[in-house]
Amino acid sequence: MNAPWKSGMPGNRDPFAAYICDDAALDVLRPVVIELGWQPEKCNKGGLRNAIQSLSVSASPSILVVDLSESGDPLNDINALAEVCEPGTVVIAIGQVNDVRLYRDLLSSGIHDYLLKPLSAGQLRDALNAAQTVFTAPKNADGEATKRHISTAVVGTRGGVGASTLATSLSWLFSEEHKAPTALLDLDVHFGTGALALDLEPGRGLTDAIDNPSRIDGLFIERAMIRANDNLSILSAEAPINAPLMTDGAAFVQLEEEFRQAFEMTVVDLPRNMLINFPHVLADVNLILLTTEMTLASARDAIRIISWLKTNAAHAHIMVVANKVQAGVAEISKADFEASIEHKIDFSIPYDIKAAANAAKMGQVFVEANRSSKATSVIKQIGERVMGASEENLANSEPEKKSLLGGFDLKSLLAKKEKSAPVRETAE
Repeated sequence: MNAPWKSGMPGNRDPFAAYICDDAALDVLRPVVIELGWQPEKCNKGGLRNAIQSLSVSASPSILVVDLSESGDPLNDINALAEVCEPGTVVIAIGQVNDVRLYRDLLSSGIHDYLLKPLSAGQLRDALNAAQTVFTAPKNADGEATKRHISTAVVGTRGGVGASTLATSLSWLFSEEHKAPTALLDLDVHFGTGALALDLEPGRGLTDAIDNPSRIDGLFIERAMIRANDNLSILSAEAPINAPLMTDGAAFVQLEEEFRQAFEMTVVDLPRNMLINFPHVLADVNLILLTTEMTLASARDAIRIISWLKTNAAHAHIMVVANKVQAGVAEISKADFEASIEHKIDFSIPYDIKAAANAAKMGQVFVEANRSSKATSVIKQIGERVMGASEENLANSEPEKKSLLGGFDLKSLLAKKEKSAPVRETAE
């Protein structure tokens, strides 16, 4: 295999060096290095501390692999490495600590990738190929504005409130009507309907990402995502229901990082159980669309979720979307619902069961199959609001509506509901 790095890497540096703690990892790394056209002698015994000592008296390679296995304080040692590395060095760290916080902190410190032991040849090959693309990718012109990216999470207060319908519809609108490159990430790994709504097979992309988060890079995204149209790609799954979800969430973090590079819009269909188990998924989300019905159960769960979001995702702007709204037949009035959750309802989508059935029969998302529906009109308004989002206008948005009833609770509402129930009169 010819090495594809030669034209892009700096000519006055060694292309590669590695500092590895154990012989087993060296035995896996050396054949891959030879395959890429590099010198196996550049695979040195000794981990991060040895790398720091060596690079303090010699030039840095273009690509550096360092082993953190013997480091007691990886982040501090990585900072020490940065002091002796020349600018432009692409660093891949390897280690045996499977911790999503460490993974995020390492990426934030400037590390290109973090691979878990035991290493595999395929894992190393993918990581080193991805590192090489840093030198061949076109560079942005000086002063060019950073590409805007909006990440939206759609969360349902309960199953069946229509969060997935909203997520797929918004994704389609962003991609088709706004021509914005869009990624849809359906995190209902066992029972997701994102691909189904778009009349697609989900593929194995998401399950492969969960099983091998270190493989996630731009090339993986290009190959693993299913293309719905020219501007919309989806990552979904129908994992076997006898296979529990075994992940620390590192894959989801890395997927969102790659989406920021490849797309203008990201929509995450985020089930509430995933919200609680993997709060770091919201770390870079700009907007949270909390989808609800006008029921007592949804009001109770909206209160709990909004409280949780204020603690765990305070940076994100919350918009409440009431779905399946039927005039005069809601369990709770809009005013009482807003008072109970201490937040205004930003949008109300009317109930249209015939339109939903029509979309399912046609194998299209709701807004595509029902372009003249009143519900579609509201979803388009939501899409316009999201497309116009920015950090500035979110910060200056209308403050949350505080309860006018002080200690309002659901028991009071339930009692009020029973008192106001209509009395059936007997015919005269």
